Amino acid sequence: MSFKSSVLLVIFAGMIAAVPASAAVCSNASVKGVYGILSSGLNGSLQPATSLNRIVADGAGNATGVATKSIDGTIVTYNLTGTYQVNKNCTGTATWTNQNNETEHDNFFLNNGNKGAFLIQTDSNHVQSSTAVAQGTVTCTNLGVKKTYSTQLTGLLVSTGQVAMSGQLILNGTGKISGTATLSVNGSIINSAPVTGSYQINSDCSGTAQIIPQGLSGINVTLLVLNADKEIMAIETDANSVVSGMLQQ
Repeated sequence: MSFKSSVLLVIFAGMIAAVPASAAVCSNASVKGVYGILSSGLNGSLQPATSLNRIVADGAGNATGVATKSIDGTIVTYNLTGTYQVNKNCTGTATWTNQNNETEHDNFFLNNGNKGAFLIQTDSNHVQSSTAVAQGTVTCTNLGVKKTYSTQLTGLLVSTGQVAMSGQLILNGTGKISGTATLSVNGSIINSAPVTGSYQINSDCSGTAQIIPQGLSGINVTLLVLNADKEIMAIETDANSVVSGMLQQ
């Protein structure tokens, strides 16, 4: 082989290697395993709503799961089923049964090497978007999440107004929480509040926690461990709350 041909071959190989992952062909088999889906927005009655779904996708277009949802501060938990269709360009559509056995529709866009997605509900009068994250290989115990997580929760307390919290929470491996957080309670700022609390992680990677900023009532949340223990989705389960968010390592 001539020197010129060798150079051309190396350049061509480099061009192939440089093709972005997004150029890969996707299919239903690209979505398989356990995922968490965190949604927020307005429902069909234009009420504030948020939900945390744990789904199992079979890689053939079918999904089952459990949802915890707050609808204008009323908390409901229910089993759900769904179907999905992934296009070659890594976009797709999905349908879900809600708590009233009605069918909801989403468009979705795979990301992070098909380990996650962004979704938007396409039913009229809804303003709802979601983030999906694959669970991956996780250790579903209190010790498995012995980490320091940055934390963000935001939403609405029906009797108070808009609320937000960002901070750093330390999960100690035996069910105790410590840390600090900055909160905005309907615009009143609380800086660097000490945080205590407790948590429990179940064998299916769901869990519960109580987060207690100093001087405030405890925040009770349902959890779902994802992304090889690096992320935890959370939804508040206290009455009259429409609050959800993420813990990230």
